[in-house]
Amino acid sequence: MINKPAVLTQNVRDGLVEEEHCGFLIYANRNKIIKKYGEDNDYPFFLRSCAKPLQASLIFDYGLDKKFNMSDEEIAICSGSHTGEEIHEKVIKTFLDKIGLSENFLKCGIHEPLSKSRQKNMIQKCENPTAIHNNCSGKHSMMLALCVLNGWDIYTYDDINHPLQKAIKEKIYQLCEVNSTYPITKDGCGVPIFSMPLYTMLKGYFNLFFDEKYSRLTKAILNQPYIFGGENRTDTKIIQNSKNIVCKTGACGLFITVDLENKDGFVVKISDSNMSAREVVVIDFLKYLNRVIIPYDYSIKTIHNDVVGKIQTKF
Repeated sequence: MINKPAVLTQNVRDGLVEEEHCGFLIYANRNKIIKKYGEDNDYPFFLRSCAKPLQASLIFDYGLDKKFNMSDEEIAICSGSHTGEEIHEKVIKTFLDKIGLSENFLKCGIHEPLSKSRQKNMIQKCENPTAIHNNCSGKHSMMLALCVLNGWDIYTYDDINHPLQKAIKEKIYQLCEVNSTYPITKDGCGVPIFSMPLYTMLKGYFNLFFDEKYSRLTKAILNQPYIFGGENRTDTKIIQNSKNIVCKTGACGLFITVDLENKDGFVVKISDSNMSAREVVVIDFLKYLNRVIIPYDYSIKTIHNDVVGKIQTKF
């Protein structure tokens, strides 16, 4: 069956719906789906960067945290998508030094920092971005560390047939309770990424963050939300304003949120991948659930700051 996304957010300017964004939202606990918007019919979507905390579970499966005496900052940056600020650069470089490798071994590729202020700062200093500024460099540093620890080849760690990637696939499928065959592709940073239905993704987060074995991962993310993300990142904003919510952004409109206290969570997928729509849907649904209030300006304004409309969610 073809999936049928629902309208999740609308921009209403002077009473006229001018823009709307469709997608899926599934609110559930470990045992059942409590509420859903849109009919996904178990259509698979790629995990994208929402895979990072799941991948980071291998830190503790292999004892990487103890072998390299990893700090909360290092664990957080290995499981998140950082914005390439100087504080993130420092953490990555320190961790690479610990494992005895340089940034030249990172295979994530080069892009400008996600942080707009860091971009501006680098232009002023005539600095060029490196692989460390890639938002995935934390994950790739962790992958290199696992190779060093296990004696695996460090030059081909991005290959789907590499022992590391086989271990990651096995672990993600275990956590997410995947028992079917779904498409696999390369993520933006070049390593394999897996697809699965949205509720399956959410179950993976439940199995990860509700397991005492991975409590240090959870604590690192809660203690270091800015290292985990950074400037203007939705997941960083939410974690900073809450005590018991762990969440992660993913490319193409994906977002997964878990409430550690209430033992539930939700996953959002915006069909057109609009990042602003994703943020307002996530923030407003947390407000709808009475979990946390994140400051957000729902008004639509002219350049002259005149309010001419508002953004509204449809749940």
